Amino acid sequence: MRKSIVTIALIFGVIGSLAAQEVVSSSSGSNYYGDFNNEIKVNFLTLIMFGSFEVAYERYLSEDHSLEFKGFFNDRFGFNNEKKGKKYKTNSVQAAMNFYLNSNGSGRFYLFPLAKIRFGDFEEPSESGGIETTDMTAFILGAGAGYKWEVSEHFAFGPYASIGRNFSDDVIDRFTGIEFNAGFNLGYRF
Repeated sequence: MRKSIVTIALIFGVIGSLAAQEVVSSSSGSNYYGDFNNEIKVNFLTLIMFGSFEVAYERYLSEDHSLEFKGFFNDRFGFNNEKKGKKYKTNSVQAAMNFYLNSNGSGRFYLFPLAKIRFGDFEEPSESGGIETTDMTAFILGAGAGYKWEVSEHFAFGPYASIGRNFSDDVIDRFTGIEFNAGFNLGYRF
């Protein structure tokens, strides 16, 4: 629990320091998103389907790239459910660099490399009648892609998908070394 609090405090400290800086696009000499360089996003698809809360902060560094920090609460391995007595007691933090591609006026594709740290446990009933626990603490590297529709200067939404390589022997023994993630974000710019 102490690790979770320290990690979340560190993330908010980095976000606060990034929000205090003004970013100007190197190509146009003005802010690409008007006066808005920050975006808070929620992945409402996983919240509805799995009860996993995913919130992100994105800081636009120029019109073509941004830095994103994401927190996963009640994180799941891929899209595994909690049926038959299974219980995920996991949280994660992720950092990614988003690279935006050409614009068609209302939205843009983006690609991103990511680094993610998951911590916590996975519990499930064992065949002997007890509870079997798997340590889900893992470091994950991966990449993904998405699309963002810019519906106004304050709101954006769109789908994304990523694939990552898990570097934990315990997780690989119970699940697999490759993890897929996807969702649909709704973001507010400020």
